[in-house]
Amino acid sequence: MLCFPASRALLAVVAGVVAGSALLTGCAGEKEAAAPVLPDSTCFGAFTPADLAPLMGTGKEVQVDAPADLRLTADWKEANCRILVDGQGRFSALATRKPAGLNMPFGPEIEKSNPEALPYAGNSRLWDTGAAVVLNCKGPTDSFDLDLFVNASVPATLKQEDRRPTFAALMKKFMDLAKQQNQCGG
Repeated sequence: MLCFPASRALLAVVAGVVAGSALLTGCAGEKEAAAPVLPDSTCFGAFTPADLAPLMGTGKEVQVDAPADLRLTADWKEANCRILVDGQGRFSALATRKPAGLNMPFGPEIEKSNPEALPYAGNSRLWDTGAAVVLNCKGPTDSFDLDLFVNASVPATLKQEDRRPTFAALMKKFMDLAKQQNQCGG
């Protein structure tokens, strides 16, 4: 890391050669990189900025790409929420409706990550960068399964021991909202 005296002329030269602040990160008297400002409610209304803050890292421009809700039907089978910060994917939440009994394969990448079951969901996996659940729903007119995923590009600032609890809490909120919005009776 390079630090320079805070002369205006030198800072102007450095800013012209390199986009400025990246070179000066960590120097005395400078501002720390800021966390991005998230909307009050994101991903179908499931998460608050406080819920997602540990996963956002730093950045300026936030883009949330998601439908307003995750009410799925036989015709509309998937709802996906993606959060990008400065153009980089930081978080996603996905719900997919499938016929009842078609178990979701969790896949070899998840299974290699030493997953564990979530304490509140039977058919589930929890790992250091996400969580997955198969939720059996008995709706008003039919039965179906909802495959739910949350995952993120975890910043180094989120301690290893906090990763799984963070994703377990996010999945609980996501699962509760999916049950409510899809009128799951069971």
